[in-house]
Amino acid sequence: MSSKFKTWLHRHDGGKRTVKRSGNRNLQFENDKFFPFIIEEIKKGHTATILLRGNSMRPFLETERDKAVLTSPGNLKVGDPVLAEIEPGHYVLHRIISIDGKNVTLLGDGNIRCEHCTVDDFRAEVVGFYRKGRKKLDRTDGMKWKVYSWFWMRLRPIRRYLLAFYRYVWLNLFKIK
Repeated sequence: MSSKFKTWLHRHDGGKRTVKRSGNRNLQFENDKFFPFIIEEIKKGHTATILLRGNSMRPFLETERDKAVLTSPGNLKVGDPVLAEIEPGHYVLHRIISIDGKNVTLLGDGNIRCEHCTVDDFRAEVVGFYRKGRKKLDRTDGMKWKVYSWFWMRLRPIRRYLLAFYRYVWLNLFKIK
């Protein structure tokens, strides 16, 4: 996901810190200013819940509707979504599609072009998503995410056409809130 993000930082002890409000408005930061702050908090043992912005993880995740829960990167494998800094100041939240030693290939679900980085460029692991305004977390290690992922990763040869249908037909029929 790219552009501007809104966030809520959660401490493991349940306490809450926010960069959300300025009066009645949300604060928005550019990625190169926002993510270093988030990454530092994650390194301190906190988790971060961010409101997603961008279309790179469509059709499962929508901009300014869904939230991702980030934590310290652990033992990541193919299919896992990660926050990576693919070049200085350029952060992406994409799925790992291959790992070859330290070299990694990433691909957003809504993208057709891959991006490359190393495992040292991982800044956070996504442990789940709050989708469609729900209060229940869809965990990335849960059956629902694994089934979605399994099918979507195998549809890569025709993904371009499915994404075009989703963008030009589906979104016009069913307005995203």
